[in-house]
Amino acid sequence: MTQAVQASARAISLAVPLLLFDGSAARAGESHAKEILKAMSDYLAAQERFSFEYDSTLEVVTKEDQKLQLASSGTAAIERPNRIRSTRSSGFVDVEIIFDGSTLTLFGKNANAYTQVRIEGSIDHLVEELRYTYGRPLPAADLLLSQPYAELMKDVTDIKDLGSGVIGGQECDFLAFRTEEVDWQIWVAHGDAPYPCRYVITSKDIPGAPQYSIQLRNWSTDAADVDFSFQPSADARKIELEDLQTKIRELPEHFKMGEAQ
Repeated sequence: MTQAVQASARAISLAVPLLLFDGSAARAGESHAKEILKAMSDYLAAQERFSFEYDSTLEVVTKEDQKLQLASSGTAAIERPNRIRSTRSSGFVDVEIIFDGSTLTLFGKNANAYTQVRIEGSIDHLVEELRYTYGRPLPAADLLLSQPYAELMKDVTDIKDLGSGVIGGQECDFLAFRTEEVDWQIWVAHGDAPYPCRYVITSKDIPGAPQYSIQLRNWSTDAADVDFSFQPSADARKIELEDLQTKIRELPEHFKMGEAQ
């Protein structure tokens, strides 16, 4: 290690403080944190229509224990109880998800290929199907449910109110929660529209504790002009569901899934 790198590493170590929490103060903040989270959840559930843009990162851990972050951006528009249009683009994928209450369409723009499956029901049902049946969760899926507070607080064992933070110029309440499997943090906007500004999940049962984070911007409660139907172009190819993984990739080509540890 060169002297310059050593100096940089030392400067970084000095700039990062050792955080020590007062347990009694943290416990006193639990009720306030719950109130903030409940207010955010009630606000989200009350919105018949809303939309946002987002930036997200998904950490992967190599077999050499190196953490790498896959970055993507996208949009989401929701019309309760059963319509969603969401996009996600990165350097290796450009995909759109459209749900009109009866049909789910997955459209790979870069492959100009799409598949459709019959799914009837609410957004809650769609979130469950995408997560557990198709392995393609929606961005910030927990926050889109009809009762987000109940889902977020499931199995929570520790709660911290960490005061104030600023995300994208918006002052927020900063909250942290723990379960046996994950730690998660959320920043909630101050004011009459307590929307989530950032949501971070840390997997504790995966070696290296990788994180998924999503940061919301351009929050709007008017998605009236969004078209929730899908009209493929004449040259778009319809593919079978079993061909989805090869045509619409979730990881770059040079990434290969390893064995579970």
